Amino acid sequence: MTYLRIAAFALVVAACSPGDGGGSYGAAVQPTTVEQLAAKAGCTPHIQIDASELRQGHCETADGEFFLTTFTTQQGKDAWMDTAPEYNPHLVGPLWTALSSRPVLERVQRRLGGDLHLKDHRVKG
Repeated sequence: MTYLRIAAFALVVAACSPGDGGGSYGAAVQPTTVEQLAAKAGCTPHIQIDASELRQGHCETADGEFFLTTFTTQQGKDAWMDTAPEYNPHLVGPLWTALSSRPVLERVQRRLGGDLHLKDHRVKG
């Protein structure tokens, strides 16, 4: 997997995502920060994208390398999910995703929770 390709993909989605604040996940759900997710996963993120619609950081842990992306709205996350590369598995939580290989995401899922997605199919964990 080329991590630069994933980062470039996220940047394109950020540029195309609406930033009007509409379509929020829900009033009771506060967006989790990349830093909060990274702390739960046991790493300090290297922030690669810091846009108003999404933030992305790269992490390296004993579990492996992965990208954490947080979104400010459900609409932004949905736009990302609609264009997510089908060949890359992703771990999905409320207003966040993680990208890496399936074995890494299965290990990270133990710390972060979320649902593992492979292509258009959800993998039960």
